[in-house]
Amino acid sequence: MVLSLDILEINLSLFRLVNDLGKEYPFLNPTFIFIAEYMVFLLALSVLIIWFTRDVDNRIMILCASIAFICAFTVGKVSGVFHSNYQPFVELNDVNKLIHKEKDNSFPSDHTILFFSYCFSFWLFKRGWSILWVLLAVLVGVSRIWVGVHYPLDILIGILISLTAATSIYLIFPKLNVTQATIKIYEKYENKLLLLFKRTMRNKSKNF
Repeated sequence: MVLSLDILEINLSLFRLVNDLGKEYPFLNPTFIFIAEYMVFLLALSVLIIWFTRDVDNRIMILCASIAFICAFTVGKVSGVFHSNYQPFVELNDVNKLIHKEKDNSFPSDHTILFFSYCFSFWLFKRGWSILWVLLAVLVGVSRIWVGVHYPLDILIGILISLTAATSIYLIFPKLNVTQATIKIYEKYENKLLLLFKRTMRNKSKNF
């Protein structure tokens, strides 16, 4: 019971520490709003670009990252059944709320699960400079606290779930025959569509 109270107090103290920074340094708020709200579109675009490099290793990485996200998201939803809390702006006074968010269960953070599932998977496969992806995921997690829609514990549990899922998938799925077979089947139909597209464009150019 005492340990539980200590965790809750630390959770609240860390939230105030980060969220109050937006009041002390308001010129940073637009940056953190952008990261919290719109960085997800950059991630989606990056996933598409990496996929359509048509490199087999890149496609296996994206496939594994996507499976890791699905697994982590599912575990997150199940964990939300056993523990739930509303967003800080619902439960606390004087929260620096910077973005619109409906009142619902904020445990764990879906944004954090999404970013860490993909970004940590990228690092596992590529290492080196791919650590920048992990730093981006950390920045997204911090931004969700900064704008007032998540507690640090929402973020931390999302990170732990995602790291576990990403690591497990990385160690298992690339070695499975079904993974290679899935990529080959997809590329077979992709090549057919590309060939059909080229023929269509060629016929149109002839007509002109």
